[in-house]
Order: sequence, then C-alpha cells, then structure tokens
Amino acid sequence: MSAPAVPPELREFELTGMTFWTKPESFRMQAFAKMRQMAAMPFVPLVKIPFTKSAPGFYVVSRYADVLTASRNAELFSSEPASNTLMEMPLWASRFYGSMINMDDPEHARIRRVVSRAFSPRMLERLDDDLVRRAVRIVDDVIAEGPRDFVAQVAARLPIEIICDLMGIPDSYQDMILRHTNTILGYTDPEYNGMKSDDLDKPPGVADTLRGAYRIVKAGSDLFRLVRRLGRERVGSGGEDLITKLVTPNAEGESLTSQEIGSFFVLLVAAGNETTRNAIAHTLRLLTEHPGQRALLLEDFEGRIGGTIDEVLRYSPPVIQFRRNVTRDTELHGVRLKKGDIVVMVYPSANRDETVFTDPDVFDITRSPNPHVAFGAPGPHYCMGTHLAKREMTVLLRELLTRLPDVRMDGEPEFLASYFLNGIKRMPFAFTTPDASS
Repeated sequence: MSAPAVPPELREFELTGMTFWTKPESFRMQAFAKMRQMAAMPFVPLVKIPFTKSAPGFYVVSRYADVLTASRNAELFSSEPASNTLMEMPLWASRFYGSMINMDDPEHARIRRVVSRAFSPRMLERLDDDLVRRAVRIVDDVIAEGPRDFVAQVAARLPIEIICDLMGIPDSYQDMILRHTNTILGYTDPEYNGMKSDDLDKPPGVADTLRGAYRIVKAGSDLFRLVRRLGRERVGSGGEDLITKLVTPNAEGESLTSQEIGSFFVLLVAAGNETTRNAIAHTLRLLTEHPGQRALLLEDFEGRIGGTIDEVLRYSPPVIQFRRNVTRDTELHGVRLKKGDIVVMVYPSANRDETVFTDPDVFDITRSPNPHVAFGAPGPHYCMGTHLAKREMTVLLRELLTRLPDVRMDGEPEFLASYFLNGIKRMPFAFTTPDASS
C-alpha cells in the first residue's frame, strides 16, 4: 500500500522541502492554521537520504490537544528509536547521539534520575552569582566592541559559558564546543553540513551525504571524547562540577557509564546551548518588532520579564518539533495509525491553537495564562533545563536592557535552514552607548 499524498489544500506550501522552513514565520503559520482545521492529520512524504533508512513520511501533529496526547502517552508514542531526527539514526551515529532523549522508560527514567542533580535548586543556586558576573562581562564587552552580530556577541555567549562552568570544562574549549554544536544542529543547513547544492529541496547526492556525515561524526566524536576523558580523570575526585557528580554513584548507587556521560554531554550542549541562545535572539527580534510590548516591559521589568519570556517561547519556540514512533495501531486526529508510523509534534502550531490561546497571532507579554509547549508538553520528556534557561534569559536581559535600554535589532536576521531548530544564525543590532547619551 502506497503512502498517502500531501492533501491538496496544503500543496501550495510545498511541505516536503527544506525551503518551507526558511520562509517567513507568517507563511508557515498559515500552513499550520490550515492543518489544525483539517478533519485528519496531514501526511508529509520524506526525501530519501543515501545510506539511511527511514519511513516514507510522517503525520503532522498540529493541534495542542494532540501534542499533549502524544507527549503524555510514551508507551504508545515512543521516543525509540529516535525522537530528534526524521530519518533513522545509523549505527555509527548512535554512539554519540543515542542519548536519553531517544529512550523510553525504564532506561530513560534511570538516566534522568542521575542527571537531574545538574538542575537541582542547590546546583542552580551555585550558578546564580556566576550568571550575573558573566552577564555583566558580556554587556561590558559589547559596549567596548560596538554592535556587530547579536548572536555571536550576546545570545550565544552566556549559555555555552554556563554549560561549561556547570560541567567543569575549561573555557579554552568553548569555541570548539560552540562550533561543533552549530554543526550538529545545523545538519540541514549548507553552511554547516558542507553540501554544495544551493537547492535546499533537492535530495542530497552521495558525495554531499558523505561530506555531511563526516562533519556530524567528527563533531559528535570530539565532544564525546572530551567529556569521557574528563570523566575518567575525575572519578573519585570529590569535585563539585557536574562531570564529577555524574561519574560518582548517587544514594541509590546509580551513575553514568562513560558511554552515557558522553552522549549526555552532546545532548546537553546541543539542547542547553542552542535552544537558549535562540530564545535570547528571538527576544530581541520580537521586542524590536513590537515596540509597544518593549515599552511595557521597560516600565516594570521585574514584574513583566517572566511573562515576556513565556510569550517569546510561545510565539517563537526555539524547538520546532519532536518525533514520536507509534508502537501499536491506534487513532489520533482522524487518522488510523499503524505500528511503525511516525508522528511529528509541531510546537509552533500547538502554541497558536485558537482553542487554547485567545488571539494567538498577537504577541502579548501580559498573556495569562500561557500554557505554551515550547519546552515540550507535560510528560516523561519535559525539558529538565526549563528553570535554568529562564534564569539565564532573565539575568542577561536585565543587564542588557538596564544598561542599553534602546538596544534593538538593526536589519534582517539570518535564519537557520532547519525543520528542527528555530535558529537565528546572525542578527545585526544597534544601541546608543552610555557615554554617547551622557
């Protein structure tokens, strides 16, 4: 039996190609709005990638209620064998990328228990002074250097510095880590995957696939080997850094193996760095595009920064989608799903669902309640780093907007070509320096 085709009412959006994901946000939201009104989930065929195995396509989970259903029912909608890629993960990649994000319980729950100590109140409290100190230095440097690229000078710095501090990784490795995380999460963007074709919708050839695979393997391998080496060196050292804690058995005698700590680090630097930096970049973009909301925030920063962050995450979530794999025949949103089918939960669509959010296309920092699913819907895979990400954003934005109140996007941002990450690669910005205004 052949796979279903893209429904006629969605063909104008050309969903099967990467170009769709580089279109303006408003264009993509039109497609998602149509999906939410359809009687059945639409099916999107997958482009065949050489040397990989994959299903013929996936069903798009666009409605808020359906995203909650798929997120909560991990026994029926599984994260195995993969949740963060639409193609099946080759064996050579699973060594580096087979982290707990691609696992179900009980193995997922065991690893989550061990790594949860990274996000305990005590650990986050230990980071608080360092967060403030680093945010001050970032703004100091921006004032001294002058504005060029907001992503490189501001948004990308704090998350990677905090992760390295948390793990106890020397600052000298930060550039390498940032470069490799760009490669890992930019694997569909020609700037990072090394593919020669300018046609984003053209299936990659053998040479392009091998070139991209080499870069992915090297990035994962370098990160993997770095943290495994540090883990071996710190066994029994009694240090307070996270690597030491992860290789030291907890009260239940649980710790991570060298394989697990390596793949966890790859996940942490990808999820904890790229997502937070893009949320910070989207904050400046949205405050620039909505000056009335910016004025509201500046009137009462402490009272409104929490609502601002939640509304940024709802309006432009840094993660676009996660995949789930159907474990047995079932039904969801008008579709009879079979074992082995793939569904993809699209968070930007769920966050604009008219049945949940009043005026969902309006950016409103006073929106309350705001039950967005930018960190995933409630369920076993809800993001563990939620509080840390919000704390990083709060501290950095406080320092930035207090000292440079007119800081703004100054030109068009350059977006990542990705169906997974709502990324901003570069963004020009401007501000009036404190000296010039005095």
